[in-house]
Amino acid sequence: MKKPNLIYILADDMGYGDVSCLNENSAWKTPNLDRMAEEGISFTNAHASSAVCTPSRYSIVTGRYNWRSVRKRGVGGGYAPALIEEDRETVADVLRGAGYRTACVGKWHLGMDWPYSDDPDKVDEIDFTQKIANAPSTKGFDYYYGISASLDMPPYTYIENDHVTELPTIWDEGVPVPAPRCLSPQFHRAGWRAPSFRHCDVMETLTDKALDVIEEYHEDPFFLYFPLPAPHTPILPSEKFLGKSGTNIYGDYCLMCDDVVRQVMEKVKELGIDEDTIIVYTSDNGCSPQADFPALAEFGHNPSYVFRGRKTDIWEGGHRIPLLVRWPKGIQAGLSTDQTVCLTDILATMADILDVTVDEACGVDSFSNLPLWNGEDRPVRDFTIHQSTNGSLAIRRGRYKLEMCPSSGGQSFPSPFRDNLDDLPPIQLYDLENDIGETTNLCAEMPELVDELAAVLAKAVFDGRTTPGAKQENDGQPIWEAVQWLREHLKDEQ
Repeated sequence: MKKPNLIYILADDMGYGDVSCLNENSAWKTPNLDRMAEEGISFTNAHASSAVCTPSRYSIVTGRYNWRSVRKRGVGGGYAPALIEEDRETVADVLRGAGYRTACVGKWHLGMDWPYSDDPDKVDEIDFTQKIANAPSTKGFDYYYGISASLDMPPYTYIENDHVTELPTIWDEGVPVPAPRCLSPQFHRAGWRAPSFRHCDVMETLTDKALDVIEEYHEDPFFLYFPLPAPHTPILPSEKFLGKSGTNIYGDYCLMCDDVVRQVMEKVKELGIDEDTIIVYTSDNGCSPQADFPALAEFGHNPSYVFRGRKTDIWEGGHRIPLLVRWPKGIQAGLSTDQTVCLTDILATMADILDVTVDEACGVDSFSNLPLWNGEDRPVRDFTIHQSTNGSLAIRRGRYKLEMCPSSGGQSFPSPFRDNLDDLPPIQLYDLENDIGETTNLCAEMPELVDELAAVLAKAVFDGRTTPGAKQENDGQPIWEAVQWLREHLKDEQ
């Protein structure tokens, strides 16, 4: 079998409801994403491992739940140290070992080790002229071009492999979020910027670079990981897309993301590799409040579709995301599945396609989705674990979802960061088959199921893996500080 190419497009903060083939009430049409669904498979029960981006990206690249790393909650910044462990095998490593050329173009946001000055008077300053250690080009990628983190995080300069392409010598005052926590679609933090770097150009610059990589690599099997900076803040659709959605600029930016898919599909068609190329489109977590949910609701549009919550939250709106896969030679057109899958799964899926055996410490939470790609309708994983921004965990098995916190675990009300939670039950249990909106907490009515699911979650944490194999170690501090209820009720498991 000819080895299929893999192009993995990852949107940043795009909600499940922002793709029109998944949302019958969408206020705009995403024709190119809809075409992917028509010609491939759409997943209606797909999840990022986390409701925020650094953790979910770690899981995509490593096939390992993010809370097994040293990061137990929240996200890193543009200067954060490398999160992926030096000896951790990535999906890029697996594919490169199978004879693939590999590249990453776009928003990394998994940390890298910036070179600090050895001048005793400038020890807290970064020497941007020097090599960056543990850059993406050391994580299995032959080539990297992109930005270190979100487009609203400095440094504002492009990185090629392990060096900046232009020194960031200008102090950018940024665009703050007005107090108290008002919307600011053009928000970006103050910080150092390269003279020629313009936020409004980044989406097009990265897309052009990705298309160049496809053209350069197309004669060999290749893997392109293409994490977009959009529709995350700053929300900056190009002039061509302004007003195109008929809603607000967030809707316009979503249509710009859709157009990226058009350009990629046209490029692989032009190069004659369409039939042998897998294109994946998904998002790192749910939609951010910066999209302006109230304004979109006036147009009948909900980026979270029918799900409760949004980015940061433990509820479905925080981590249930669009996932579409198109592979003309390998996937029957028009498939759809409601089986639960996780973005950790791409590593095992590709290893399955290529009949590659990975090391037992690799992809410890990654399950092959190939049976679903082949049209089978059966579970590919026994359960899935989710995490909110404050580190709270949830476990989904079958129709039930147990959430180990009394609140959203994120920014939605009730929030652990600003709301009084004293009168709330310490945990939540929902029957998603009958209550997709997570409105009726069943913990008091089903205590035996609570204990059963909590024990499964505990075992998953202590085993260091959820796939078959030898136990593995988790990194950093124990996750239990983020699941206090389990610590108190399952002491015998520790």
